[in-house]
Amino acid sequence: MKKLLILGLLLSMTSVMNAASLKVDRIDPTDWYVGMKNPSLQLMVYGKGIRDVQQVTTDYPGVVIDSLVRLDSPNYLLVYLNLKDAQPGTMTLKFDKTKVSYQLKAREIAGDKRMGFSIDDVLYLLMPDRFAQGPNHKSQIKGMRQYKEDRSAPSLRHGGDLEGLGQHLDYFTDLGVTALWFTPILENDSPDMMETYSTYHGYACTDYYRVDPRFGTNQQYRQLIDACHKKGLKVVMDMIFNHCGFEHPWVADMPAKDWFNLPEWLKESKGSSDPRGTSFLQTSYKLTPVLDPYASEVDMRETPEGWFVSTMPDLNQNNPHLMRYLIQNSIWWIETAGIDGIRMDTYPYAFRRPMAQWMKELDEEYPNFNTVGETWVTQPAYTAAWQKGSKLSKINSYLKTVMDFSFQEKLDSAKQEETDDWWRGYNRLYNSFCYDYLYPDPSSVMAFLDNHDTDRFLGNGQDSLALKQGLALLLTVKRIPQLYYGTEIMMNGTKQKTDGHVRKDFPGGFPGDTNNAFIAEGRTQAQQGMFQWLSRILKWRKGNNVITRGKMTQFIPHDGIYVIHRQYRGKNVLTIINGKKQNAKMDVTRYAEAIGTKTVALDITTDKKVRLDEPISLRSRQAMILEY
Repeated sequence: MKKLLILGLLLSMTSVMNAASLKVDRIDPTDWYVGMKNPSLQLMVYGKGIRDVQQVTTDYPGVVIDSLVRLDSPNYLLVYLNLKDAQPGTMTLKFDKTKVSYQLKAREIAGDKRMGFSIDDVLYLLMPDRFAQGPNHKSQIKGMRQYKEDRSAPSLRHGGDLEGLGQHLDYFTDLGVTALWFTPILENDSPDMMETYSTYHGYACTDYYRVDPRFGTNQQYRQLIDACHKKGLKVVMDMIFNHCGFEHPWVADMPAKDWFNLPEWLKESKGSSDPRGTSFLQTSYKLTPVLDPYASEVDMRETPEGWFVSTMPDLNQNNPHLMRYLIQNSIWWIETAGIDGIRMDTYPYAFRRPMAQWMKELDEEYPNFNTVGETWVTQPAYTAAWQKGSKLSKINSYLKTVMDFSFQEKLDSAKQEETDDWWRGYNRLYNSFCYDYLYPDPSSVMAFLDNHDTDRFLGNGQDSLALKQGLALLLTVKRIPQLYYGTEIMMNGTKQKTDGHVRKDFPGGFPGDTNNAFIAEGRTQAQQGMFQWLSRILKWRKGNNVITRGKMTQFIPHDGIYVIHRQYRGKNVLTIINGKKQNAKMDVTRYAEAIGTKTVALDITTDKKVRLDEPISLRSRQAMILEY
């Protein structure tokens, strides 16, 4: 009996000592908002031994602690709260005897007032690291792991930042785009000292609630978004739910055994001089098994469970606590930063059902918001199956916008070919658009000529005629158009050596640049010509209901000429593409159903009048956009 009393006293003393020494290092989310349709809030609490806290309490009015979840690691604790009746204010949480303040905020606007991007917009994709650097840039940030900024190295950081971006907002409005998509701006704290394992691109997140200090602060990000809004520019945030960075705290201390896919590789890598070099299961990069009715088990496993690359551990969205963390993170950025849309990286590589649950919850909270998912398969049937409401899939993705890689691939081939009477040249585009009946909403599909993961549309050349044809189609078909930074000044490059060659610095964005393409005087004659040509079309497209609301009719390419007709309430637009290198005459009688009794049109590309009652002369590879 005496021994039991002594043991009880020792345990009691240990408990008191632990309670006295308990420290909460961090809570995610850092703060939250009341008045959400889903009143549940998950708090991920970090702290040494925090899992073994005896109780968590609060006396804040309207807040109920629903449950505590103790994970495998002793250094995490999940606290689930119900905020249904809570008001804004500072809540005190007690972890045994340790008190922590937590901020509950009022929402700035209701969820249904947040308007996402749509076919009314033209998105401009840019990489902050490669676009512009502000005057207060610091090449080394205290507290960050070692990294190197070297603009001569294609696959190292170059030093662009949010301040630099903010200095050029007038450039975007002068060009005529309406929305900016930045590649990831979240903290990416990897030791980038050599190009082999560099994650300068930002897709290896190490803190989901913090802007990378090399770009700026959370406050600067919000200030930049506010400044964009004042200029009439929306901002789309690039997010990554499929994987995180190797230096994320979750990697060194896994919250749960199933937090990652194939976590055994992480265990094997510990103690290795180069953990990234350890053998591991890489994804097959084949996305088709996810929807393939005949897919084998091994193929089905490799796509979502295999790691994208060794530097980015693969997250397991089937863990409900992890998925709740990610869902909340996306909501937090919408509320905190005021973003106007999300672009989700590597969408089909993540598990379908939890991702669909994320989209469903976002759609319920923000019915007018929009998310575009990267769905990199070039067959329309595959892409269409991922769009919200598709009858091609048993699982409703609730994903409103998908990326049209078919358009990109077909156009990339067409630009190099003569358009014949069957399959080549612009027949490829015709044969892609003719499957639009598969999409629940073709006007919510995003099309593009190129992006940061493809060769530039111009390759290593300067074919302005091909570029104008591609842009003329992109900006007049039933799609949400996306431009890649520098297209307007004919930036080129291929991935033959490294992705860095399609992610070059924008000329004039960095100290020491001899050319400044942000101003007309700094552009070459060819660059200025392309900028003006594109800007004219972009400004004409803005608010143009014929393009954004109008009916679309396409004509099978005839004699090498591809024609698309848009019509809305008596107004018409004809996009005409000469798909051959030789001059051509377009027989207008073939297009009588589109032209009707109109006799004169205005060519938006040249601001010149064109007769519609006689054959139209077309130069080699000419593109026309006729309005009448």
